[in-house]
Amino acid sequence: MNILGISAFYHDSAAALVRDGEIVAAAQEERFTRRKHDAGFPVNAVRYCLAEGGIGAAGPDAVAFYDKPILKFARILETYFGVAPLGIRSFMMAVPLWLRQKLWIPLEIEKALEQVGVRTPPAMYFPEHHESHAASAFFPSPFPGAAVLTVDGVGEWGTSSLGHGRDNRLELLQELRFPHSLGLLYSAFTYFTGFKVNSGEYKLMGLAPYGEPKYADVIRDELLDLRADGSFRLNLKYFGYLDGLTMTNGRFERLFGGPPRRPEAEITRREMDLARSIQAVTEEIVGRMARHVHGLTGETRLCVAGGVGLNCVSNGRLLREGPFEDIWIQPAAGDAGGAVGAALAVWHMALGHPRRAEGARDGMRGAYLGPAFSDGEIESFLRARGYPARKLADDERAAAVARLIDGQNVIGLVQGRMEFGPRALGNRSIIGDARSPKMQSLMNLKIKFRESFRPFAPTCLAERVSDFFELDRPSPYMLLVAPVRRDRLTARAAGPGADGIRELINATRSDIPAVTHVDCSARVQTVDRETNAPYYDIIKAFEERTGYGIVINTSFNVRGEPIVCTPEDAYACFMRTEMDYLVLESFVLDKKEQPPWREERDWRRDYVLD
Repeated sequence: MNILGISAFYHDSAAALVRDGEIVAAAQEERFTRRKHDAGFPVNAVRYCLAEGGIGAAGPDAVAFYDKPILKFARILETYFGVAPLGIRSFMMAVPLWLRQKLWIPLEIEKALEQVGVRTPPAMYFPEHHESHAASAFFPSPFPGAAVLTVDGVGEWGTSSLGHGRDNRLELLQELRFPHSLGLLYSAFTYFTGFKVNSGEYKLMGLAPYGEPKYADVIRDELLDLRADGSFRLNLKYFGYLDGLTMTNGRFERLFGGPPRRPEAEITRREMDLARSIQAVTEEIVGRMARHVHGLTGETRLCVAGGVGLNCVSNGRLLREGPFEDIWIQPAAGDAGGAVGAALAVWHMALGHPRRAEGARDGMRGAYLGPAFSDGEIESFLRARGYPARKLADDERAAAVARLIDGQNVIGLVQGRMEFGPRALGNRSIIGDARSPKMQSLMNLKIKFRESFRPFAPTCLAERVSDFFELDRPSPYMLLVAPVRRDRLTARAAGPGADGIRELINATRSDIPAVTHVDCSARVQTVDRETNAPYYDIIKAFEERTGYGIVINTSFNVRGEPIVCTPEDAYACFMRTEMDYLVLESFVLDKKEQPPWREERDWRRDYVLD
């Protein structure tokens, strides 16, 4: 039985195909349209998933949409009526779109499937938003039973939920309801510090270690009524998202010393301290929620989803401090993962099919669920465009790429199936030498064209993770932050009290400085040969050459661009930046050998800065 899952219309629209309980394919619409966080109906992602699954004109057996549109619309109307006449501008912008499109999801699905050339199935399902998140967290996890925690901005009414999964059953036990939302609280500080809401939250997390939590008590005392179980009420007089077009208002500005930072303006000590403060409060709230759901369920394992589940600093602290023995986070924890969760919720909960959880491997297949391109397709592309390349034999590929990394080159890497979720995990990655003290600055300014303070992640061999980090288990999805081992630290730079970011960025803190953040931590990805042999073999060859089974890994894109999907996407990004080499499966392209790169228009206009 084939179930097509869909998430759409808010941010990170996506589609997924589940066949007899197994995830066959999943992809975000942004990867095809090249519009970051594309919220449109995911026609291209649907087309890919059905093609990957070999679904012909008969179409899927069922479609699952990741929330209940009518219930969400009722919440929106009730909110507007509750603050009227304030909020009229927001009302006039939102309601016509709902009446024109967002309420008519069955028709949108039918139209999309007709466009793809397949039949619309008679069965359509609409799990609730946090039910889809919870299903995406528990059902693909390796745990037979687990507590479940989902935290995001808002679904229909829910903003956080606590649940319990056992075998093929999943029950949501308690929820926090709009307008009281940890995701919206974090986004308010994202906006106030000059970053883009629903896009720049990870920048706020990366900025936090540069600051001190000097505003944490103000947040606790003025913005929150926080309880022992992690539930809370926001003091709504400080926020603008109910009756205005911005996340915060004048009272918020007076509380935190002036107006919001303008996007792209200089980052000051205030922004650093605000980032650290809201990060500290977020970790405290998540910790309280986790302890509460532990008490409710008695489970020793926890599954996490929702946009706040991408806060890998909070995840790492939760793992270190307990109370759970192990946690599993959905790699596409945000709205994109709702497509997977909706389809799995139908298979297990609506249709009652059993679930297999063996306790070790999860069901996400390493998140490698997107399109792949064969050597034949890549060779045809290169020949048609006249791009010179060298083809490597299978037995020389890993050693050749390792040699390039050791030569301090920056390499774009495209191999296998594209990753699902916001992290590049070795198949659409830019990689380099983690030992290089210059690599972070080089990649930020000349490759990614992004803020210099932002850290990069390492990928290390799974069997070597404890050699580099204070972490005793795999982290395959780059969703855990762990301290670098103390015996690898070489010097600590000036602490967060320093006047600016520059002196902190340029300090060498360990023997893997390119992936060691200002607080001597790293967002860790581990790789094993069973999950991704080509990537593992490159890092293993690098270890054999240098003694270091670790590389720097960042997503293959520039700021504002979705992660590359096709060889054509990859080549364009390669030529627009100062990358040295491009590896497309078995083919290696040297930048110095490529023909001059010309475009009719400035490509930067196509990407809205995040």
